[in-house]
Amino acid sequence: MRQSNTSPAPFRSLLFQLADTQLIVEAAGSCSAPRILQHHTLLIFTGGSGLLNINGESVPLTADKCWLLAPGDSCSTENPEMSLYYYLISFSAIQAGTPSGPYIQELLPGRRQLIVHPFTRVIRFAEDLLVNRNCREDDVLYFRQQLRFQELLLLLLEHNYSSRQLPSPAQSVEGTIQYLQEHYMDSITVKQLAEQANVSLWQYTPIFQKLTGKRPLDYLADLRISHSKTLLLESAEPLREIARLAGFSDEYYFSRRFRQKTGITPGQYAQLQRRKITVKDWTGHTVDIPERPRRIIYHGETLGDLLALGVKPVGGDEAFARNSVYSHRIKKLANVGFPLDPKLTDSLSPDLIIVANADEQVYTRVCGIAPTLTFDSFAPLSSRMRTLGSWLGKQREAEAWLETFHAKNSAMWQRLYSEMLQPGETASALYFEHGNHLFAMGMSGFSTALYAPGGLQPTEEIQAILDQKRGFAEVDPAKLHSYAGDRVFMLIPQRGDSRAAMRQLMQSPLWSSLPAVRQGQAYLLDGAKWNSGDALTRERLLTLLPKLLRGQQGGA
Repeated sequence: MRQSNTSPAPFRSLLFQLADTQLIVEAAGSCSAPRILQHHTLLIFTGGSGLLNINGESVPLTADKCWLLAPGDSCSTENPEMSLYYYLISFSAIQAGTPSGPYIQELLPGRRQLIVHPFTRVIRFAEDLLVNRNCREDDVLYFRQQLRFQELLLLLLEHNYSSRQLPSPAQSVEGTIQYLQEHYMDSITVKQLAEQANVSLWQYTPIFQKLTGKRPLDYLADLRISHSKTLLLESAEPLREIARLAGFSDEYYFSRRFRQKTGITPGQYAQLQRRKITVKDWTGHTVDIPERPRRIIYHGETLGDLLALGVKPVGGDEAFARNSVYSHRIKKLANVGFPLDPKLTDSLSPDLIIVANADEQVYTRVCGIAPTLTFDSFAPLSSRMRTLGSWLGKQREAEAWLETFHAKNSAMWQRLYSEMLQPGETASALYFEHGNHLFAMGMSGFSTALYAPGGLQPTEEIQAILDQKRGFAEVDPAKLHSYAGDRVFMLIPQRGDSRAAMRQLMQSPLWSSLPAVRQGQAYLLDGAKWNSGDALTRERLLTLLPKLLRGQQGGA
């Protein structure tokens, strides 16, 4: 246990050594088991949202947040809505001198959440530490890894550590410095600050200047400019909103002060500093996009891919998401229409638009609003996740999610084949759409879960659809026997006329004659909810498929 009754050691007496770096992925809807930390630990959250439980207390959790915990702390996470991604960096602290030995007290007593700008620097450090985590056999690389960790620790301490050896008046003034850092967007006067510090007005400014090297209002102006720089690089908000968020009364005064401090306008700064990457999309466009886009519009049927990466778009097509397994997680998603409406799209001020459509006319209508990429939503899951990961700065998250998913998927099919399935069993997913038109699913929708590695096999006719890289193909009911596998999954449509056509088929002698139907191996499930191959639906199907195959359909 930590000794909490002694004064914290000064940092100059401590030595730090990196123990390990991990990237942890926790699927949406999960709760991690509480863990008792053995080391000092940095938790660097890069995607998703939820709750962080520390020693029985819960705090809200979002991306781009960093927490510093001490040995003996208990922590766990809850993420009901989105997959959670975070780096867990553990390290030890050794106290030199007298006394000496392991130091297990809090490094920053009373402060667990750390503040740092820009947060992308923290993420780059964490990525570097993860890449080289297995370098213990190379002394030089190991030493370089330790130095990299010391740089990360220095960055965090520079933003969060303040001396506690000051006399009382200065200590009071220092408290107002912290107040300024947290309330820079408010209207603040020197008189208010002096009153808050409980020192006289004539005494306040000299002490403040001694502590910071700046007069209070100059320090406040620099704070506002600094935060405005972060907003300019990471936000797609208009200039007037950035000025307001940074604490300036209007955009004209903001622009004037910004130019006085930097020598260039806010717009010029954003253009010069915002890091971009060049990518090639599905249909061959080469596009410069933000390195870490913040306001994404995704228009397509695999929105769950983004949510699985911990990315929540600001806009999308409500029709694709309304009845999905993740509909409760995107209640605030702005609808940009179907087909994609340029006016609605423009109103959201996106910094990246992703459209799952190869139609060049659709692309042309919106590419002038923001950098726009076409995306193949029929591509295999692994390909889609890696593509989105490379576009959104989530490569490691994508690989971690895929590794976890493939392990669970493999384990599910192994259990099913050991319990009930026979090698070589075939399956088909059927769906009525546009009235009485019957389709067999190929490279899209529910069938992607059936034909996953280790899973069931397609019939010859459906294999032909897959070979042609088609998402689905219309079926002549007269040839239904050749499409229907040993197990048949009928997806219930939303449209009334299509439901009527489905019922008519299922009441016919043709349907009754199918071997799968005669053997009780035909299954019904909600097409609007389950006929998708996105990452989150695929995750949920790992639980649903065994229930279906065992005859426990429930509310499918």
